[in-house]
Amino acid sequence: MELNTIKPAGGAKRERRRVGRGIGSGLGKTAGRGHKGQKSRAGGFHKVGFEGGQMPLQRRLPKRGFKSLTARLNAEITLTDLQRLGADEVDLLALKQAGLVADQVKVVKVIKSGELARKVALKGIGATAGAKAAIEAAGGSLG
Repeated sequence: MELNTIKPAGGAKRERRRVGRGIGSGLGKTAGRGHKGQKSRAGGFHKVGFEGGQMPLQRRLPKRGFKSLTARLNAEITLTDLQRLGADEVDLLALKQAGLVADQVKVVKVIKSGELARKVALKGIGATAGAKAAIEAAGGSLG
C-alpha cells in the first residue's frame, strides 16, 4: 500500500444531490420543496419552538423550580464520615484532601447521621444542634 493509492471504502462517498437542474434529474421544477407555502421559499423558515402563532409549549407550561448558585459552595458531612476519617483535628482542607467534599466548597456543616465514638476537634466547621451534642458527648469540641 502506498500513500498515493489510499482511497475511501466503496460506498463511503456519495455525489452531492443537485436539485433544480431540469426535469430529467427527478428533482427539477420545485426541487423537492413541494408547492407554495413558507417551507418552499428561500429564507422562509421559523425559529425553534414556533407553532404558527399559537402560544408555544415552553410558554404555555408554568415556570417551576429554582437552582441556587450558592448551593454548590455548601456541603454537609455526617458523623459517620467523621468517624471514618480518623483524624483528631478536622478542618475544611482535611475534608477536601480526604475527598469528602468538593474542591469549590467553602462552607461545611456536620449533620447528625450515624454514630461517633471518637474524640474529634472541628476547626471552622459548623454543626447542627444534634451533631454538636453527639460530638461533645464523644469528648470532641467545635472551634
